[in-house]
Amino acid sequence: MSNSSGGQQGPAARQAAMAEQVLADGSATAAELAERFGVSLMTIHRDLDELERQGIVRKFRGGVTAQPSGVFESNVQYRLKTMRAEKAAVAEHALRLVEPGMAILLDDSTSTLEIARRLRTAEITPLTVVTNFLEAINLLSGQRGIHLMALGGDYDPLHSSFLGVSCVEAVEQLRVDVCFASTSAVHGGYAYHQEQHIVSVKRAMLDAAARNVLLIDHTKLGRVALHRVVPLSRFDTLLVDDGASPEALRDLDEHKVRYEVCAMTAREP
Repeated sequence: MSNSSGGQQGPAARQAAMAEQVLADGSATAAELAERFGVSLMTIHRDLDELERQGIVRKFRGGVTAQPSGVFESNVQYRLKTMRAEKAAVAEHALRLVEPGMAILLDDSTSTLEIARRLRTAEITPLTVVTNFLEAINLLSGQRGIHLMALGGDYDPLHSSFLGVSCVEAVEQLRVDVCFASTSAVHGGYAYHQEQHIVSVKRAMLDAAARNVLLIDHTKLGRVALHRVVPLSRFDTLLVDDGASPEALRDLDEHKVRYEVCAMTAREP
């Protein structure tokens, strides 16, 4: 149904509403958006060009999508909505590796955010949690028994995290017991990610930990992205939900990856 007020909105407000819709639905055609917002296709394409420039969405012939590709990582607001049950199952499993007195590092992935959610009620204290992810910082700030260390750097709103050289340097001054991390893709014995500035921070985090654990949902298996992060041998354990196909698990076996399959029986905290 056409939204007659859409054409009366300013471009910024219309683009924000458009981004919200695409992030919620995953994708949309230009024609659908033109009808929804009551503006011309030419105006819609200008709006989509701007949203693509901001890195919120990527355009394809006739439409736009918030879903990831080998060179485009989805906006954090989209990733927060996807694969929640799978991420929850993996996070429940990961929590078994956390013991009172530890210092743990959480990267800026929505998979490790599920660990942060559970730390609010798990009472695994005292505990030191180090992270560059604003979503996790907000969850854990003021939490009794948790010493929270926020890693500074250049704030990136698309990832809701702090990145850059200053973040890498801050990580290099630390030594933690366990680093919990996730990447966009896993294939052929390597972990991959689309963005170089994310890769440098993840590598520094892995170097700062005595033990590294990779958390992924099954859709990331058998996929590649632009940048190799590290060989999977850098992780002591890979945790994946039980939606993983036998073929994908065989690939992990062939590359001698240590992994555990996590049953999707976890409930939301």
